[in-house]
Amino acid sequence: MMNLSTLLQKIKENPVMYIDKPSITCLDFFVGGYLGQLSDLGLTPEGCPMEGFQEWIQERAKTNLTQSWAGILIFSCGSDRNAFYSFFELFEKFIKQKNDSKIQGSEDVLRLRQDLMFPRFDIYKEILGAIKKRPGMYLGTSSITRLDMLLRGYSLARREVGVPPTEPEREFEGFQSWIEEKYGINSGQSWSKIILFYSVDEPEALQKFFELFEEYLNRNKSLEVDEISG
Repeated sequence: MMNLSTLLQKIKENPVMYIDKPSITCLDFFVGGYLGQLSDLGLTPEGCPMEGFQEWIQERAKTNLTQSWAGILIFSCGSDRNAFYSFFELFEKFIKQKNDSKIQGSEDVLRLRQDLMFPRFDIYKEILGAIKKRPGMYLGTSSITRLDMLLRGYSLARREVGVPPTEPEREFEGFQSWIEEKYGINSGQSWSKIILFYSVDEPEALQKFFELFEEYLNRNKSLEVDEISG
């Protein structure tokens, strides 16, 4: 299992591989899903470099607003893309300051970021439940891209530590190919990008996702019944 610093470096070098594009919002939710799942699994990584970063960014920006560190960076940098590159510069300064001040402290126990507050549950099992009912609580706003990034980080954390996929997670694995078939697209684009392309905006795409995912699940159940009935 790679530590967070290694993962962030890999994302910096190749953001498209992990989060599709240089985007601080995508990075924020990807890391949130990754850290949240490791925390829920009760794992103890080598250290959590993000510890204290939220407060450091707030102090640096001289604000007490309840914006996440990503939101503060977007505001100060003017765009999602610029904030992505600025993050790595600031994060390097933050780590150096921590080391120089010897305030690393006891950070060997990973915990969920306070600004995400994601509860302990199987994300895939609860997609049509908690997240659908209260997307703002888990995603900040109705956004299919944020949901996608959260799921990617969550899944990467589980794969890295060898946690076998749950039944809902295995079922979700076929959603990508189903979406491609439904829309007649085989371009290598993610399911979220395909749905967003055929939607007006992020909120509509998220709502459409829930409808499509339910259709996908119902189709699978129908196929299972047909197989059983012979």
